[in-house]
Amino acid sequence: MKLNPINANSAPKPVGPYTQALEVSEAQRFLYISGQVPESITGEKSADFESQAKQVWSNVIAQLEAANMSIANLVKVTTYLSSRDHTKTNREVREAVLGSHLPALTVIVTGIFEEQWLIEIDAVAAA
Repeated sequence: MKLNPINANSAPKPVGPYTQALEVSEAQRFLYISGQVPESITGEKSADFESQAKQVWSNVIAQLEAANMSIANLVKVTTYLSSRDHTKTNREVREAVLGSHLPALTVIVTGIFEEQWLIEIDAVAAA
C-alpha cells in the first residue's frame, strides 16, 4: 500500500498534525472500524477525559491488531468529543498515539450515545 499526503496549495493548510487528504493506492484490504468507546474489555469506565481518550485509542489499536494492521494503516480518523474543553488533551493523546503518522482527520463536538462517554473514535485503515 502507498499513502500520498495531499495538501492543496489552493486550500488552507492543516491546523495540526494531520493531512488534508490522503490518497491510498495499491491497497488490497480496507478496515472500517466502528465507533470505539471509552470502556475496557471488562466494562470499566474512567471518569476523566485523558483516561477515556487513552482507552478509546487502545480499543482502536485492538481492532487494528485483530486485522493484522497497526497505526501505520490508519487513513481516516473521526473523533467525537462531548465538549470543546477536551480539545487540547485530545490532541495530546492523539499525537502520542499516532507519532509521526498523519492520517486524514476530523474532530466533531457533539452529544455522544452514552452520557458518561466523553469521546468516541471511528476510523478507516488500509493495507
